[in-house]
Amino acid sequence: MRVALSGTPGTGKSAVATQLQKKGYSIIRLHELAREKTCIDGIDKKRHSELIDMDKLHKYIKKHFTTNDLVFFEGHIAHLLRTMEKVIILRCHPIELKKRLRKKKWTREKIQENIDAETIDIILCETVEHHPTKNIFEIDTTKKTIEEVAVSIIEIVKNNFQPTKAYTIGQIDWSEEILKRNPA
Repeated sequence: MRVALSGTPGTGKSAVATQLQKKGYSIIRLHELAREKTCIDGIDKKRHSELIDMDKLHKYIKKHFTTNDLVFFEGHIAHLLRTMEKVIILRCHPIELKKRLRKKKWTREKIQENIDAETIDIILCETVEHHPTKNIFEIDTTKKTIEEVAVSIIEIVKNNFQPTKAYTIGQIDWSEEILKRNPA
């Protein structure tokens, strides 16, 4: 089974993927895979980031990764891949996200762009455009350790990705942060 591990940058995807890998799960880092398989389509100079050819990456994954094995595909673009059978979205409250991204020494503009994306559910909205809601799970990482998030994911796996109230989409809502930042 191909499982997307996605979320806004700073929500904990890479650290959680490392934790899952230590526990024996197969992890594919999508950005590394895209580079290795020449799926880079250019550079976004404004954001200082590589543009990934999603169709090419999709075709490569579909051809080379069977659905018989459980494999997590980690990256903030993972939810956009049609080949993913399940999607786990990591979420984080914008105030905590800002702290995490500052630790990474990101620019103020890049931090704000990602806080805004998290606040208005960009990744969730994109995900529901590509995948049935019963195949999407959300985990709030704000007050959880990396280990606790990994345990939550393992719980989802052990329950055979059956929908559960704890991880049902739509329960996490940071929209009130918009009003706090831009009062009427």
